[in-house]
Amino acid sequence: MRVEQARQVARQWVLEEGAGLPGFGGAFLTGSALWADAGAELAPTSDVDVMVVADPAARIGHIGKFRYKEVLLEVSSITGLGSTHEVLSDYHLAGSFHLPCVLADPSGRLTELQRVVARDFAERPWILARCTNAMDRVRGWINGMDESAPLVDQVNSWLFGTGVTAHVLLVAGLRNPTIRRRYAAVRELLAEHGRLEFHESLLELLGCADLDAARVRWHLAALERAFDAAASVRAPSYRFDSDISPVARPAAIDGTRELIERGLHREAVFWVVATYARCVAKRAAAGDHLADRAADHLADHLDDHADHHVDGHVDDYAADCTDGLRELLADLGAETFTDRRRRGDRVLAALPGLWQTAMGLC
Repeated sequence: MRVEQARQVARQWVLEEGAGLPGFGGAFLTGSALWADAGAELAPTSDVDVMVVADPAARIGHIGKFRYKEVLLEVSSITGLGSTHEVLSDYHLAGSFHLPCVLADPSGRLTELQRVVARDFAERPWILARCTNAMDRVRGWINGMDESAPLVDQVNSWLFGTGVTAHVLLVAGLRNPTIRRRYAAVRELLAEHGRLEFHESLLELLGCADLDAARVRWHLAALERAFDAAASVRAPSYRFDSDISPVARPAAIDGTRELIERGLHREAVFWVVATYARCVAKRAAAGDHLADRAADHLADHLDDHADHHVDGHVDDYAADCTDGLRELLADLGAETFTDRRRRGDRVLAALPGLWQTAMGLC
């Protein structure tokens, strides 16, 4: 399917189903399918991101990933877009509205917002404002690390604070601040500017500069087992429930493997950690149901002669979620809170150099 066809499917969902959501105030495209060439082939590992604008009282929340007419959609909601200046200063929102993103606009406000953002997007003051927005997010994530918080929260604070460093540069270069492929995308940008040595410094901050492809493949294989176990149950209370599900497997697992096979194994590490953390969080949200459902899932796929191994495999799957994550963190020098705090401090110390590099890209 071509990207433009997939966008039209997203529009169809909005008009046929999304518009019926309580407090619906419009919808727009975001993410890689918006930034991609309309005539390009939509990769099997890609989804199409839709943002629903909703009344705050409606509490639509995060709808998640699901298939609609052969397209994997991911639908989220936002309750307020703010002024035109606020949107131009927000690197995610501006990245959407500088392109023809509007899918539905009952009030006409989204269309007017898109017109102004498209006009002013590339002006240097707004680029600087969005780079500042990204830098603030780095500081917010890193400074928000809390030793008393659950492991997943600690890891996410360190991981996303570190990972937004790539977004600072992508925003400066007027590129898509993509989520899963951020390190691959920033590598392309820095290569075009003859600054690949700075890419190595970004990987150093993440702790994966010296990881070889074999080790990353090993971690991905372990993650697959943890993913399939966590995907076998529902955890509706968990915001990213649908991200750890069979329908999301092509993006989470196959897309990561694709990066590794392209020689971008270090660039794949960010999403391996993020997905591991989501598996742990979903398993915790699912509670005791996980073990029972995982046992059923395994029993369906193991030979009859191997039934006596099911209980052991269930234990292994449960352990893969947390133990596998800890092993990967150890490889990144981020196993303990003290390690993560030390790594976070390195990120903060690197921000002046990051800003200087960003200014050379815009």
